[in-house]
Amino acid sequence: MTIPEKSIYPRGDHETVFLKNVVKDPNIAVGDYTFYNDFVNDPTRFEKNNVLYHYPVNREKLIIGKFCSIACGAKFIFTSANHTLQSLSTYPFPILADEWGLDWKNVTEAWDNKGDIVIGNDVWIGYEAVIMQGVTIGNGAIIGTRAVVTKDVPPYAIVGGVPAREIRKRYVLKTIAMLQKLGWWNWPYEKIRRHLWEIMSGKVEKITNE
Repeated sequence: MTIPEKSIYPRGDHETVFLKNVVKDPNIAVGDYTFYNDFVNDPTRFEKNNVLYHYPVNREKLIIGKFCSIACGAKFIFTSANHTLQSLSTYPFPILADEWGLDWKNVTEAWDNKGDIVIGNDVWIGYEAVIMQGVTIGNGAIIGTRAVVTKDVPPYAIVGGVPAREIRKRYVLKTIAMLQKLGWWNWPYEKIRRHLWEIMSGKVEKITNE
């Protein structure tokens, strides 16, 4: 049986791609079945158009889990967009090292490094949402349209706004704990197929009683 995750264009059009199959940057890791849809630009250029200020000198990673849905125009903003606030000036002198007689090895002092962006599994990121550096988004979370996420998002939370704030939880805490323990996104392909009805209809109790 052919597993569709191995293709680039799962829907047969050229607007939606499985990201794992088009990303080449070693500092970007994407899980199985995660897709990106772009009806404006070429979705295969995700690294160029959507992962911004992601320079190798900072050694930051973008880690995206399995079964995530990323809508058109979502952006991931890294450290080099974040001029340091420890200086008296916001001007990034170290990136113009020759002009100011500075040592190029200190270029990272131009920015306040807040670290990796980590997206869990089964996360839905809405249209033109922005995820800032250092943020971790938990499994099953939903990021609203044009939200700007500056802080960590708990598992199965729905957030929106600028800056993004929690609107509500998708499930009660007991169900969230069950889903976290279940981790269905790590199941093999055939097991997921067997339980698609339960997953799609929200029958978590049917799965846990397997």
